[in-house]
Amino acid sequence: MGVALITPFKTDESIDFDALARLVEYQIKNGTDYLVVCGTTAETPTLTEKEKEDVTRFVLDVNAGRLPIVLGVGGNNTKAVVAKLKTDNFAGVDAILSVTPYYNKPSQEGIYQHYAAIAKASPVPVILYNVPGRTGVNMQASTTLRLANEFKNICAVKEASGIFTQIDDIIKNKPEDFVIISGDDGITFPLITLGAVGVISVIGNAFPKEFSRMVRLGLEGDYDSARSIHHRFTELIELLFVEGNPAGVKSMLAVMGFIENKLRLPLVPNTIKTYEKIRLVLEQLR
Repeated sequence: MGVALITPFKTDESIDFDALARLVEYQIKNGTDYLVVCGTTAETPTLTEKEKEDVTRFVLDVNAGRLPIVLGVGGNNTKAVVAKLKTDNFAGVDAILSVTPYYNKPSQEGIYQHYAAIAKASPVPVILYNVPGRTGVNMQASTTLRLANEFKNICAVKEASGIFTQIDDIIKNKPEDFVIISGDDGITFPLITLGAVGVISVIGNAFPKEFSRMVRLGLEGDYDSARSIHHRFTELIELLFVEGNPAGVKSMLAVMGFIENKLRLPLVPNTIKTYEKIRLVLEQLR
């Protein structure tokens, strides 16, 4: 289980580095296998380039080599992403997570060429990220498999399409050393039964010990025990995303006392109604 770290903000919307340090330590002590920095859950579209650099360096310093680090590096301007990969300092970063180009809706050939350019430029392994609900374009299984077969440093895909037939096609036909990672907490357990290796998780911010245990039990073939944990968190996972991500998980972490319940526009905190539902479910889980 990797965890897509949130970016905590203070009430004045500045980054709360003390809260971020507590969150990183919480992950390290409670079973998280790797940290994903500056992904979608980190509200990266609202961070300046300097803030992204500051967050990355801060997490690297706090982590101090204890867990592998995956860094979000993506965009819909291929030339700009390639330039970043060629010029930025990736010391301490174990892999990048790169989202399919959003908004401009490229063809499958365009997606392939985009990732081919990234693979040629990246100094570290590349994890593809398919999330059509956010990007407006689905990377089809044939494109994922083409990239996996042609570029050895493309090591994995984070699949958040929710299309089981597509994900199963990738699992069935992938190279042996290419891995499939769930991009959706709610379907992680069934995807593991198909052959996925785990998840890049949102709920793991709050429940790293429990959710990483579910993943490990599933990978060990103890499906009954893994399913029990999966069902325990079904309602909470649904509440996480009912008003968008990371509003749900930030509400959860605020209830738990980790952070201020603050997001940057255009994202806003959960409504009181959803916040209270999350609080009640958390009380029941505790």
